Amino acid sequence: MPVGKTPSHTPHLPKMRYPTIGGQKLRVAIWEGSGRARPILFFNGIGANLELAAPLGEAFTDRDVITFDMPGIGKSPAPRWPYRAWQAARLARKVLDEYGYDEVDVLGVSWGGAMAQQFAMQYRARVGKLMLAATSAGMVMVPGKPKALSKLAHPRRYLDPAYLMRNFEQLYGDDPNMAETHAISILPPTARGYMFQLLAMAGWTSVPFLPFLPHPTLIMMGDRDNIVPLANGHILKTLIPQSRLHVVKGGGHLFLVSRADEIIPVMQDFLDTPEEFEGAGAPAL
Repeated sequence: MPVGKTPSHTPHLPKMRYPTIGGQKLRVAIWEGSGRARPILFFNGIGANLELAAPLGEAFTDRDVITFDMPGIGKSPAPRWPYRAWQAARLARKVLDEYGYDEVDVLGVSWGGAMAQQFAMQYRARVGKLMLAATSAGMVMVPGKPKALSKLAHPRRYLDPAYLMRNFEQLYGDDPNMAETHAISILPPTARGYMFQLLAMAGWTSVPFLPFLPHPTLIMMGDRDNIVPLANGHILKTLIPQSRLHVVKGGGHLFLVSRADEIIPVMQDFLDTPEEFEGAGAPAL
């Protein structure tokens, strides 16, 4: 299914905003839902523009979905200075403040999953539930395949569509048939923006604070992910008290998009369950 489109209806398009927050201009997207449920704040993967969040905006019609291009990514201008994870989390909090959002559920994928953990720790009172996809505890992680990681570290996959399509399966572990659709949906990041995203997480780990997170947490991992192996999901589940692990069978690193029809109902079910559940001893789904 093409990103952001469904065969049965007109796409639910986001409202685009271009605020300047703390001296940094950002491109912000808000998919407005019915408002019956808590909004979702979404943190994207490294170098990824907000268009890749379209399936989420399409699916969660009972709540707003808020995301933004990190500085130097998508259509947000490059930052002047490097930043750390806590500063990126503060930027996200200021985006929520700008548009009047208080408590949110938080979803992050890959690099954005680390940011979701940081945000949940830094602003725990503003987070209802936490969803982590294809991510890890940072520096303390089981590394992916070296060939995949070497390609991940270089922005060429965003700059050269032919290179992306040639290396798609080796890089992500996903169905190579979706490579062309993915290539069409991405916007090249600036070199500075991409480098600063890498630097933001240099030496970062969530291990010291994960045991103190009070939020019900859904961890989602693909068992064919070449970048963040499934073992990292088990580490997160062990460390986060109220957590459950969902394994996407045959899923690569991009399962949130490539397997949207399968994984979105899992997230909806998690969000619709009561606030508390017994995470310890809950089996992997």
